[in-house]
Amino acid sequence: MRIPAILTSLMTLALLLTAACGGGGAAGGIIAIDGSSTVFPITEAVAEEFQKVNPARVTIGVSGTGGGFKKFCSGEIAITGASRPIKPTEIELCAAKGIDYIELPVAYDGIAVVVHPANGWVDQLTVEELKALWQPEAQAQVMRWSQIREGWPDEEVHLFGPGVDSGTFDYFTKAIVGEEHASRGDFTSSEDDNVLVQGISTDRLALGFFGYAYYADNDDKLKLVPVDDGDQGNGAGPIAASPTTVADGTYQPLSRPIFIYVAKAAAERPEVQAFVDFYLQNATGLVEEVGYIALPKRAYGLVSERFVNRVTGSLFAASGSKVGVTVEDLLVGN
Repeated sequence: MRIPAILTSLMTLALLLTAACGGGGAAGGIIAIDGSSTVFPITEAVAEEFQKVNPARVTIGVSGTGGGFKKFCSGEIAITGASRPIKPTEIELCAAKGIDYIELPVAYDGIAVVVHPANGWVDQLTVEELKALWQPEAQAQVMRWSQIREGWPDEEVHLFGPGVDSGTFDYFTKAIVGEEHASRGDFTSSEDDNVLVQGISTDRLALGFFGYAYYADNDDKLKLVPVDDGDQGNGAGPIAASPTTVADGTYQPLSRPIFIYVAKAAAERPEVQAFVDFYLQNATGLVEEVGYIALPKRAYGLVSERFVNRVTGSLFAASGSKVGVTVEDLLVGN
């Protein structure tokens, strides 16, 4: 029997209204997410699997960590991804807008330093050399490979890195230069790590950095550079980023936890609660599937407890990124 067009329209409208109002328990509503390009592949993988078993619609933007926090603290989105902890200025913005948030570490990531595969002179870099190259004083001064290390070619060095809204940029500058946002400005930047991959992979004189997963996805057209943290570090010499060296903490100082932040009010919506529960329950497999490093099983248990108990605020208080920290140590201490 054919259903009259007017009846079909009314039925469709009723279904849309039910979804918008969260009808059917966890089945309704739209879950708006934005934030870090580093966290994006994990959240995208979770969303794809979640939507196979739940009709809620998940939308994901990539404004960078800083851009995501602007939207999150303004109440525009329910969840934001972040590749570094929330900053004091962002804490103040959320407080001013009445946004309580739940901070949830979801994985470990290493920041990969990479060059073009045809680069035959760089086999490792020290933290001091990276600092000399990226610190603000280097702008328009350190312009050639020969200025980084004696014996390297007297040719231009072309730098690529995440934009200033990126949490990866924040963490890299703190770990390498010693202060967030303390960086030269004369480099090619983008909030889209795929743009950086494209730039470095087509430029023999390029050097850049971004999340390890983007290197892992493009290791056939990039060369990974081991990093030596020197006398102030673990004393192990040059270490290349890998799932093993990030997980065991030997790749320093460029290993870090990455996060999602959930608005406490949004967490009471059935579809958001279901999504976050699904995220944490399935993180280990999906995190590794997209090239990131899963937290230890005990850590995910502690993170899940944090969400269930709706613990608000940051594990990092007002100090921002902490270089060399483990999620378990933070969670046990809080």
